[in-house]
Amino acid sequence: MIAELVAANAQLVERVAALERAAGRNSENSGMPPSTDDLPGRKRPAPRRAKGSGRDRGKQKGAPGSALPWVAEADEYVPHRPQGSCGCGADLAGAAEVRVERSHQSHDLPEIKIVVRQHDIYRVRCGCGREHVGALPDQVSTAPSSYGINIKSLVVYLLVYQHVPVARCVELVADLTGGTGPSTGFVHGMLDRVADALHEVVDLIKTLITLSYVVGFDETTLRAGPAGTKRYVLSAVTELYSLFGLGGRDLGSFRDFDILPDFAGIAVHGRVAPARCRAGAPSEPGERAFPAPRLKQAPRRRG
Repeated sequence: MIAELVAANAQLVERVAALERAAGRNSENSGMPPSTDDLPGRKRPAPRRAKGSGRDRGKQKGAPGSALPWVAEADEYVPHRPQGSCGCGADLAGAAEVRVERSHQSHDLPEIKIVVRQHDIYRVRCGCGREHVGALPDQVSTAPSSYGINIKSLVVYLLVYQHVPVARCVELVADLTGGTGPSTGFVHGMLDRVADALHEVVDLIKTLITLSYVVGFDETTLRAGPAGTKRYVLSAVTELYSLFGLGGRDLGSFRDFDILPDFAGIAVHGRVAPARCRAGAPSEPGERAFPAPRLKQAPRRRG
Protein backbone atom coordinates (compact mmCIF):
# COMPACT_ATOMS: atom_id res chain seq x y z
CA MET A 1 0.00 0.00 0.00
CA ILE A 2 2.76 2.45 0.94
CA ALA A 3 4.71 1.55 -2.22
CA GLU A 4 1.66 2.34 -4.38
CA LEU A 5 1.21 5.73 -2.69
CA VAL A 6 4.91 6.55 -3.21
CA ALA A 7 4.65 5.62 -6.92
CA ALA A 8 1.45 7.66 -7.36
CA ASN A 9 3.06 10.62 -5.60
CA ALA A 10 6.10 10.42 -7.89
CA GLN A 11 3.81 10.46 -10.95
CA LEU A 12 1.96 13.48 -9.60
CA VAL A 13 5.26 15.29 -9.01
CA GLU A 14 6.29 14.62 -12.61
CA ARG A 15 2.94 15.85 -13.93
CA VAL A 16 3.10 19.03 -11.86
CA ALA A 17 6.63 19.70 -13.07
CA ALA A 18 5.57 19.17 -16.69
CA LEU A 19 2.60 21.51 -16.24
CA GLU A 20 4.80 24.18 -14.65
CA ARG A 21 7.25 23.91 -17.54
CA ALA A 22 4.42 24.23 -20.07
CA ALA A 23 2.88 27.18 -18.24
CA GLY A 24 6.27 28.89 -18.01
CA ARG A 25 6.86 28.79 -21.76
CA ASN A 26 6.48 32.07 -23.62
CA SER A 27 7.75 33.82 -26.71
CA GLU A 28 11.04 34.68 -24.99
CA ASN A 29 12.15 31.22 -23.87
CA SER A 30 10.55 29.11 -26.60
CA GLY A 31 9.42 29.22 -30.21
CA MET A 32 5.88 30.22 -29.28
CA PRO A 33 4.46 33.32 -30.98
CA PRO A 34 4.06 36.51 -28.89
CA SER A 35 0.28 36.29 -29.29
CA THR A 36 0.23 33.32 -26.88
CA ASP A 37 1.76 35.30 -24.01
CA ASP A 38 -1.70 36.61 -23.02
CA LEU A 39 -3.28 33.16 -22.66
CA PRO A 40 -4.64 32.29 -19.19
CA GLY A 41 -2.03 30.72 -16.94
CA ARG A 42 0.92 31.91 -19.04
CA LYS A 43 3.75 33.82 -17.46
CA ARG A 44 4.49 36.84 -19.54
CA PRO A 45 8.15 37.54 -20.31
CA ALA A 46 9.86 40.40 -18.57
CA PRO A 47 9.66 43.61 -20.61
CA ARG A 48 12.80 44.47 -22.48
CA ARG A 49 14.17 47.93 -22.82
CA ALA A 50 14.60 48.90 -26.41
CA LYS A 51 18.21 49.38 -27.32
CA GLY A 52 18.76 52.85 -28.65
CA SER A 53 20.95 53.58 -31.62
CA GLY A 54 22.68 56.43 -29.83
CA ARG A 55 21.30 58.93 -32.31
CA ASP A 56 18.93 61.79 -31.62
CA ARG A 57 15.40 61.66 -32.95
CA GLY A 58 14.49 63.38 -36.15
CA LYS A 59 16.72 64.42 -39.02
CA GLN A 60 20.34 63.40 -38.58
CA LYS A 61 23.22 65.79 -39.09
CA GLY A 62 24.48 65.61 -42.64
CA ALA A 63 21.36 63.81 -43.96
CA PRO A 64 19.84 65.36 -47.07
CA GLY A 65 16.86 67.55 -46.35
CA SER A 66 13.45 67.25 -47.96
CA ALA A 67 10.85 69.98 -48.33
CA LEU A 68 8.13 71.04 -50.72
CA PRO A 69 9.70 73.30 -53.35
CA TRP A 70 8.31 76.71 -54.19
CA VAL A 71 6.77 76.71 -57.66
CA ALA A 72 7.48 79.75 -59.81
CA GLU A 73 4.17 79.49 -61.69
CA ALA A 74 1.23 78.06 -59.74
CA ASP A 75 -1.57 76.21 -61.50
CA GLU A 76 -4.24 78.24 -59.74
CA TYR A 77 -4.26 81.57 -57.90
CA VAL A 78 -6.80 82.16 -55.12
CA PRO A 79 -7.06 85.79 -53.92
CA HIS A 80 -7.91 86.52 -50.28
CA ARG A 81 -8.96 90.16 -49.90
CA PRO A 82 -9.90 91.89 -46.66
CA GLN A 83 -13.57 91.69 -45.80
CA GLY A 84 -15.80 94.02 -43.85
CA SER A 85 -15.50 97.74 -43.21
CA CYS A 86 -12.66 100.12 -42.49
CA GLY A 87 -12.46 102.08 -39.26
CA CYS A 88 -13.74 105.07 -41.17
CA GLY A 89 -16.87 103.15 -42.08
CA ALA A 90 -16.07 102.59 -45.78
CA ASP A 91 -16.65 99.13 -47.27
CA LEU A 92 -13.31 97.34 -48.00
CA ALA A 93 -14.81 95.77 -51.13
CA GLY A 94 -14.10 99.00 -52.98
CA ALA A 95 -10.64 99.61 -51.46
CA ALA A 96 -7.70 100.14 -53.83
CA GLU A 97 -5.30 97.22 -54.23
CA VAL A 98 -1.77 97.92 -52.96
CA ARG A 99 0.15 94.63 -53.35
CA VAL A 100 0.18 90.94 -52.43
CA GLU A 101 1.23 90.97 -48.80
CA ARG A 102 2.40 87.32 -48.73
CA SER A 103 1.75 84.06 -50.55
CA HIS A 104 1.26 80.47 -49.44
CA GLN A 105 1.32 77.52 -51.84
CA SER A 106 -0.76 74.42 -51.12
CA HIS A 107 0.11 71.21 -52.99
CA ASP A 108 -2.88 68.93 -53.42
CA LEU A 109 -4.59 66.52 -55.79
CA PRO A 110 -7.53 67.63 -57.90
CA GLU A 111 -10.86 65.94 -57.38
CA ILE A 112 -10.80 62.60 -59.16
CA LYS A 113 -13.91 61.60 -61.04
CA ILE A 114 -14.83 59.52 -64.04
CA VAL A 115 -14.88 61.48 -67.29
CA VAL A 116 -17.01 59.91 -70.04
CA ARG A 117 -15.79 60.73 -73.55
CA GLN A 118 -18.08 59.75 -76.40
CA HIS A 119 -16.24 59.03 -79.63
CA ASP A 120 -18.56 59.77 -82.55
CA ILE A 121 -17.52 58.19 -85.83
CA TYR A 122 -18.79 60.40 -88.63
CA ARG A 123 -19.71 59.51 -92.17
CA VAL A 124 -19.13 62.25 -94.74
CA ARG A 125 -19.97 62.58 -98.41
CA CYS A 126 -17.57 64.15 -100.87
CA GLY A 127 -18.80 66.43 -103.62
CA CYS A 128 -18.18 63.59 -106.09
CA GLY A 129 -20.69 61.44 -104.24
CA ARG A 130 -18.27 59.06 -102.46
CA GLU A 131 -18.81 58.53 -98.71
CA HIS A 132 -16.07 58.10 -96.12
CA VAL A 133 -16.19 56.95 -92.45
CA GLY A 134 -13.85 58.19 -89.74
CA ALA A 135 -11.52 55.79 -87.86
CA LEU A 136 -11.60 54.95 -84.18
CA PRO A 137 -8.26 55.55 -82.38
CA ASP A 138 -6.29 52.39 -81.57
CA GLN A 139 -6.42 53.00 -77.82
CA VAL A 140 -10.24 53.07 -77.82
CA SER A 141 -12.10 49.77 -77.67
CA THR A 142 -14.61 48.89 -80.37
CA ALA A 143 -17.13 47.95 -77.65
CA PRO A 144 -20.03 50.37 -77.10
CA SER A 145 -18.71 51.16 -73.59
CA SER A 146 -15.22 50.56 -72.25
CA TYR A 147 -12.61 51.85 -69.83
CA GLY A 148 -9.95 54.28 -70.99
CA ILE A 149 -6.19 54.02 -70.90
CA ASN A 150 -5.78 55.86 -67.58
CA ILE A 151 -7.96 53.45 -65.59
CA LYS A 152 -6.28 50.49 -67.29
CA SER A 153 -2.86 51.87 -66.36
CA LEU A 154 -3.96 52.44 -62.76
CA VAL A 155 -5.23 48.86 -62.48
CA VAL A 156 -1.95 47.42 -63.79
CA TYR A 157 0.07 49.68 -61.49
CA LEU A 158 -1.91 48.58 -58.42
CA LEU A 159 -1.72 44.89 -59.32
CA VAL A 160 1.88 44.59 -60.47
CA TYR A 161 3.81 47.28 -58.61
CA GLN A 162 1.79 47.75 -55.40
CA HIS A 163 0.66 44.08 -55.13
CA VAL A 164 -2.93 45.08 -54.35
CA PRO A 165 -5.34 42.10 -54.43
CA VAL A 166 -7.89 42.06 -57.22
CA ALA A 167 -10.96 42.67 -55.04
CA ARG A 168 -9.30 45.55 -53.23
CA CYS A 169 -8.13 46.98 -56.54
CA VAL A 170 -11.75 47.13 -57.71
CA GLU A 171 -12.79 48.77 -54.45
CA LEU A 172 -9.93 51.27 -54.55
CA VAL A 173 -10.72 52.40 -58.10
CA ALA A 174 -14.38 52.83 -57.15
CA ASP A 175 -13.48 54.89 -54.07
CA LEU A 176 -11.06 57.10 -56.01
CA THR A 177 -13.42 57.83 -58.87
CA GLY A 178 -16.59 58.14 -56.83
CA GLY A 179 -18.35 55.62 -59.01
CA THR A 180 -18.55 51.90 -59.67
CA GLY A 181 -15.23 50.10 -60.02
CA PRO A 182 -14.41 47.69 -62.83
CA SER A 183 -15.31 44.03 -62.48
CA THR A 184 -12.87 41.48 -61.09
CA GLY A 185 -12.82 39.79 -64.49
CA PHE A 186 -11.69 43.04 -66.14
CA VAL A 187 -8.91 43.47 -63.57
CA HIS A 188 -7.72 39.87 -64.04
CA GLY A 189 -7.79 40.25 -67.80
CA MET A 190 -5.56 43.34 -67.73
CA LEU A 191 -2.55 41.20 -66.80
CA ASP A 192 -2.91 39.13 -69.99
CA ARG A 193 -3.44 42.26 -72.07
CA VAL A 194 -0.31 43.89 -70.72
CA ALA A 195 1.70 40.69 -71.22
CA ASP A 196 0.64 40.61 -74.87
CA ALA A 197 1.42 44.30 -75.32
CA LEU A 198 4.92 43.91 -73.83
CA HIS A 199 5.84 40.76 -75.74
CA GLU A 200 8.21 42.53 -78.12
CA VAL A 201 9.77 44.53 -75.27
CA VAL A 202 10.44 41.34 -73.28
CA ASP A 203 12.04 39.71 -76.32
CA LEU A 204 14.30 42.75 -76.72
CA ILE A 205 15.33 42.59 -73.04
CA LYS A 206 16.14 38.88 -73.45
CA THR A 207 18.34 39.68 -76.43
CA LEU A 208 20.17 42.47 -74.61
CA ILE A 209 20.80 40.25 -71.57
CA THR A 210 22.00 37.40 -73.79
CA LEU A 211 24.53 39.72 -75.44
CA SER A 212 25.81 41.06 -72.09
CA TYR A 213 29.27 40.14 -70.85
CA VAL A 214 28.27 39.42 -67.21
CA VAL A 215 24.83 38.22 -66.10
CA GLY A 216 23.62 37.24 -62.63
CA PHE A 217 21.28 34.23 -62.49
CA ASP A 218 19.41 33.43 -59.30
CA GLU A 219 16.30 31.77 -57.91
CA THR A 220 14.35 33.25 -55.04
CA THR A 221 12.27 31.73 -52.23
CA LEU A 222 9.22 33.65 -53.45
CA ARG A 223 6.52 31.27 -54.62
CA ALA A 224 4.03 32.25 -57.28
CA GLY A 225 1.75 30.73 -59.84
CA PRO A 226 -1.32 28.51 -59.54
CA ALA A 227 -2.21 27.08 -56.13
CA GLY A 228 -0.71 23.69 -55.34
CA THR A 229 2.33 24.08 -57.58
CA LYS A 230 5.84 24.98 -56.53
CA ARG A 231 6.90 27.70 -58.90
CA TYR A 232 9.51 30.22 -57.86
CA VAL A 233 10.48 33.63 -59.16
CA LEU A 234 13.71 33.32 -61.18
CA SER A 235 15.87 36.22 -62.31
CA ALA A 236 18.47 37.11 -64.91
CA VAL A 237 19.96 40.51 -64.12
CA THR A 238 22.60 42.89 -65.47
CA GLU A 239 23.45 46.46 -64.48
CA LEU A 240 20.89 47.76 -66.98
CA TYR A 241 18.31 45.03 -67.55
CA SER A 242 16.30 42.60 -65.44
CA LEU A 243 14.16 39.65 -66.47
CA PHE A 244 11.94 37.64 -64.13
CA GLY A 245 10.00 34.47 -64.70
CA LEU A 246 8.38 31.50 -62.98
CA GLY A 247 9.90 28.05 -62.78
CA GLY A 248 11.49 25.44 -60.58
CA ARG A 249 14.90 25.46 -58.98
CA ASP A 250 16.48 23.55 -61.81
CA LEU A 251 18.49 24.17 -64.93
CA GLY A 252 15.56 23.45 -67.22
CA SER A 253 13.67 26.43 -65.82
CA PHE A 254 16.61 28.72 -66.57
CA ARG A 255 16.76 27.31 -70.08
CA ASP A 256 13.13 28.36 -70.52
CA PHE A 257 14.34 31.95 -70.15
CA ASP A 258 15.80 31.60 -73.67
CA ILE A 259 19.02 33.22 -72.44
CA LEU A 260 21.40 30.51 -71.26
CA PRO A 261 21.44 28.37 -74.43
CA ASP A 262 22.98 31.25 -76.42
CA PHE A 263 24.71 33.11 -73.60
CA ALA A 264 28.50 33.25 -74.06
CA GLY A 265 29.57 35.63 -71.27
CA ILE A 266 30.24 35.19 -67.56
CA ALA A 267 27.42 33.74 -65.47
CA VAL A 268 27.31 34.72 -61.80
CA HIS A 269 25.31 32.74 -59.27
CA GLY A 270 25.00 33.24 -55.53
CA ARG A 271 26.15 29.71 -54.69
CA VAL A 272 28.77 28.98 -57.31
CA ALA A 273 31.94 30.52 -58.65
CA PRO A 274 31.65 32.87 -61.64
CA ALA A 275 32.28 30.92 -64.82
CA ARG A 276 32.65 31.68 -68.50
CA CYS A 277 29.84 30.11 -70.53
CA ARG A 278 29.54 29.05 -74.10
CA ALA A 279 27.45 26.51 -75.96
CA GLY A 280 29.53 23.36 -76.45
CA ALA A 281 32.57 21.84 -74.78
CA PRO A 282 35.33 23.88 -73.07
CA SER A 283 38.32 24.57 -75.24
CA GLU A 284 40.51 26.81 -73.04
CA PRO A 285 41.71 26.60 -69.43
CA GLY A 286 39.27 28.38 -67.17
CA GLU A 287 36.47 28.08 -69.71
CA ARG A 288 33.57 25.86 -68.77
CA ALA A 289 30.90 24.38 -70.91
CA PHE A 290 27.32 25.51 -70.52
CA PRO A 291 25.69 25.47 -68.02
CA ALA A 292 28.02 27.30 -65.66
CA PRO A 293 25.53 28.10 -62.86
CA ARG A 294 25.18 24.39 -62.00
CA LEU A 295 28.87 23.77 -61.38
CA LYS A 296 30.50 23.22 -58.03
CA GLN A 297 30.32 25.31 -54.87
CA ALA A 298 32.55 28.37 -54.97
CA PRO A 299 35.52 27.97 -52.57
CA ARG A 300 35.82 30.56 -49.83
CA ARG A 301 38.90 32.74 -49.87
CA ARG A 302 40.99 32.98 -46.77
CA GLY A 303 42.57 36.14 -45.51
